[in-house]
Amino acid sequence: MSGERTILSLTGADSTTFLQNLVTNDISALDGRLVYAALLSPQGKYLADFFLTRQGDGILLDVASGLAADLARRLTMYKLRADVTIGESGLTLSRGTGPAPEGALPDPRHPALGWRLYAEEALPGDGTDWDALRVAHCIPESGIELIPNESYILECGFERLAGVDFRKGCYVGQEVTARMKHKTELRKGLATVAITGSAPVGTEITAAGKPAGTLYTQSGGKAIAYLRFDRAGGEMQAGDATLRMLGT
Repeated sequence: MSGERTILSLTGADSTTFLQNLVTNDISALDGRLVYAALLSPQGKYLADFFLTRQGDGILLDVASGLAADLARRLTMYKLRADVTIGESGLTLSRGTGPAPEGALPDPRHPALGWRLYAEEALPGDGTDWDALRVAHCIPESGIELIPNESYILECGFERLAGVDFRKGCYVGQEVTARMKHKTELRKGLATVAITGSAPVGTEITAAGKPAGTLYTQSGGKAIAYLRFDRAGGEMQAGDATLRMLGT
């Protein structure tokens, strides 16, 4: 799911208020910027993550294509009588880490992730190794580290990635997210590990024979892993690979 993106368009007088009441981030100021956010279940679990920006009279929503149909269905379910129309924009996404073309906007998650551009024609790729960048900065990807109906966004680093606002007020799943925020510390979450060898995405990680987490994206001797931090202090195994936690 890490490659293809769908760019939805939300139009209508109530679009901003409608999204503001649903998503994890503050979208009151979208002009000329990207906002990274997610839609959660009422139980606080991740359903989809996306980028939002204003273009003309509408709001663009950039989401992994594998999540787009379900997200559009859920948004339509929440719409009720709101003046909001949800459809495909017909635009394509271009990304890069070199000089930004006119109209491109910086990726809000991390400066290393460069820019995103929405236009009718896609630009040629610039050869960026996106997996290497994600692993280096512990940035989760839709459908890989971010698992619908399973992941919790704070365990996946959304506060660090500017994907959640704790002052904006209510949104779907806000109560669970706020409770996790005010715990003394998270007991589980994504972290970068050093890896010797390799193993398939989704391989269980063990430490001293006990379950310690799950292995995900790997690149250049490092990997993203979901870990139980109380069991991640020493050497760990994932299939034939050996791991050691480096931190996020």
